[in-house]
Order: sequence, then structure tokens, then C-alpha cells
Amino acid sequence: MMLQEGTKVESFTLQDESGKAISLDDFDGKKKVIYFYPRDDTPGCTTEACGFRDVYDDFLAKDAVVLGISGDTPESHTKFRDKFNLPFHLLADVDKKIIKRFGSWGEKKSGGRTYDGILRTTFVLDEQNVIIKAYPKVKTETHAAEILELLGAK
Repeated sequence: MMLQEGTKVESFTLQDESGKAISLDDFDGKKKVIYFYPRDDTPGCTTEACGFRDVYDDFLAKDAVVLGISGDTPESHTKFRDKFNLPFHLLADVDKKIIKRFGSWGEKKSGGRTYDGILRTTFVLDEQNVIIKAYPKVKTETHAAEILELLGAK
């Protein structure tokens, strides 16, 4: 079950694209946008990541950080980050523990088949790691702007 608004998120630590351990505690006092995505360098995931990239300075101005999480390896994240000049951390959850903790793993349908996979979801946390907004479905083209609006950037 997906985590709901009002839930306090326990800290976690994952490796980023450079293999460095990144903890939620590293961003104490900041708002956090944690978005889960299925796979590096695929069309929808690239659109979503580049949407965050294009307005990243606006997130920083709102004292918010963006963290992308998928089941890809740090090496895959490095290629994805470098190819699209992404300015934020991409975290590797290869065993999918955090993905499942947030409830971002579940049944998907594509091409007439059903399978389990990473659900494209986003969580906006306040400075105390309480979820202020959960997005169970995401429109990749407009998602970054939607979150900035929530944070009062518009």
C-alpha cells in the first residue's frame, strides 16, 4: 500500500550515481521531492527527469531537493545523469526495499500483459520528512510544474 499524506517517513540511505551513500538525513531542514521511476533512459522516465532538470533552480529557490529513485545500478544512473545533464541525485534501490516501503511497487499492464514493477509515483516531504503530498499517478510532461505549484513557486 502506498504511503499516505501525513505519514512521517523514516530515514533511509541509498547509493547515488557515483556510489556515494546518500541519506534522507543529509537534507534535514529542506523539503524533499522523492520520485520513483521505472528505468533509466526510457522515454517516459527521461521526460520526467528532464522536466525536473529544466526547473531545478526553482526547486532550490524553494529550499527543496529532488531525489530520483529506481532499481537501476549506480553505473546506469551515471550514464543517465551524464547523458541528460541531470543536476540532482539519482538513487539506486537495486533490492527495491525503499521502493516497496513507499508502496511504489505493484501490478502494471503493458502490451496486453500484467507484471509487477516500479510504479511512477512521487512524494513531497516537508522539512520534518512528513508527506505533504503523494502522487500515485504522474503525467511526466507536467509533473515538475505541478509540484512547483504545490510548493508555491508559481
